[in-house]
Amino acid sequence: MRILFLGDIVGKPGYTAVLQLAESIRKQERIDFLIVNAENASDGSGLMPRQFRRLLDAGVDGVTLGDHIFRRKDIIETLQKSDRIVKPANFPDAAAGRTWTLINREGLEPLAIVSLMGRVFMRPVDCPFDAIDRVLEEIGDQTTQVLVDVHAEATSDKQAIGRYLDGKVTAVLGTHTHVPTADATIFPGGTAFQCDVGMSGPYESIIGRDIRRVTQTTRTFEPCHFHVATKDVRLCGAIVESNDQGRAVSIERFEHRVAESS
Repeated sequence: MRILFLGDIVGKPGYTAVLQLAESIRKQERIDFLIVNAENASDGSGLMPRQFRRLLDAGVDGVTLGDHIFRRKDIIETLQKSDRIVKPANFPDAAAGRTWTLINREGLEPLAIVSLMGRVFMRPVDCPFDAIDRVLEEIGDQTTQVLVDVHAEATSDKQAIGRYLDGKVTAVLGTHTHVPTADATIFPGGTAFQCDVGMSGPYESIIGRDIRRVTQTTRTFEPCHFHVATKDVRLCGAIVESNDQGRAVSIERFEHRVAESS
């Protein structure tokens, strides 16, 4: 099985690129499942229901989210009804959304997707270790293929969760910091890992935002709106190949540069 996971879709540049390129990338890379983190798709923060629907129509199989999950309150109904999108599993039980879901494609074993929030330098959330233990118990023998998106700030936080899950899931792939890391590996137990797969959005930026505005506020403390940048758009993520036992046999960084319009 070949799984492509794309990191945080940032604003219109990243969102548009995914819509335009999802199907061609699937064919070119022989992808069985395409999963995306879309928590920054709506002007850099949150996800709108119509965007979610268009992502699915474009060829995305499933969507994970993170700390900006409720920035667009219209997404709540989608979280309550759709089986193609998940909330962080260590959010409160009362929060809208599924803690995990199974993505089905004809002729393939289902892929379970899970989102976890880290706790270092992040908003208060429940224990990710306890949450994933509950999720894996619920998944049981429904599938051996499990992808975990760890949405966290600190690399140590992501590594701790990754090591804890080694041999229990197919892949633990990090999001949130928007900067791809050079540590893609397969742990001894057969779990693919990368601290951050990077963002899908404009890289001539400061983590997706307009350089001048971010720099101005950083230097002066004067607040201003951080517009989403527009140049050097790339889709970044990781491709994980797994065997029939749900263990990774390879992981490679994925980066596709979007041609600049003239």
